[in-house]
Amino acid sequence: MIATAFLGFGVWVHHMFATNLPELGKSFFTATSMLIAVPTAVQIFCWIATIWLGVPRFRTAFLFVLGFVVVFVTGGLSGVMIASVPFDTQVHDTYFVVAHFHYVLLGALFPFFGALYYWFPKLTGRMLSERLGKWNFTLFFVGVNVTFFPMHFLGFDGMPRRVYTYIAETGWGRLNLIASIGAVILVSSVLVLLVNIVRSLRRGDRAPDNPWEAETLEWATASPPPCYSFVHIPVVEGRSAVWDR
Repeated sequence: MIATAFLGFGVWVHHMFATNLPELGKSFFTATSMLIAVPTAVQIFCWIATIWLGVPRFRTAFLFVLGFVVVFVTGGLSGVMIASVPFDTQVHDTYFVVAHFHYVLLGALFPFFGALYYWFPKLTGRMLSERLGKWNFTLFFVGVNVTFFPMHFLGFDGMPRRVYTYIAETGWGRLNLIASIGAVILVSSVLVLLVNIVRSLRRGDRAPDNPWEAETLEWATASPPPCYSFVHIPVVEGRSAVWDR
C-alpha cells in the first residue's frame, strides 16, 4: 500500500497524454503508470492468499469481496493498457476510459456493500436477509459488467464521451442498449438492498453477539453494543484470545 501511494504521485499525467507534453515526460509517467501495477498485483495475491489459507463461507459479505477482486482486476488490466501513450492517444476521451474508470470505481463499492452486510448485525442487532443479499450481489455484479464491459468496445470504435446522442449510422446503438439494460439491473440491485435494510430493521432475525464467529473485539459485546460498549471488559492475551479463552 505504501509503494502504491508513493508511485501514485507520479502517475497523474497519464490523464494528459493527449496534450502537448514533452516526450521525455510522457515516457516517465508511462513507466510509473505501468510500474504501479506491481505493488497492486502483490496486494491482490495477498488477498487471494488470505482467502486460500482461511475457511471461507460463501455468505453475502464474502461474495461481495470476491466480486470486488474480479471487477478490480478487470479495471486494473485496462489501466495498464491506457498507461501506454500510443494506445491512450487513440482511446482518450472515449468510452474506453469510462469503462476503465467505472470498473475501478464501482469495484470499490463491492467491499462497501460487503462491509454493510458484515457489520449491520452489530450496528442494529438484526440480520440482513441472506436470500435478498444474494439477489443484491448477483444483480449488482451482473449489472456492473453488462453496463460497462460493452463500453470497452464502444471506445475502441471511437465513441466519444460527453455527447448526449449519436446518429444511427455510427452503429453504436446495440451496445448502448445493452449498457442501458445493465444500468436498469444496477438500479434494481440497489432497490433490493434498500428493501432488505427496511425489512430487516422491522422484522429481521435477531443477531447474536457474534454471528460470524469472528475474533475481533467488536464481536465480544452485545449486538447492538450498549452505550458503555462492554458489560465485561474483555481480556486480550493473544492474537485470537478473545474466543480461545
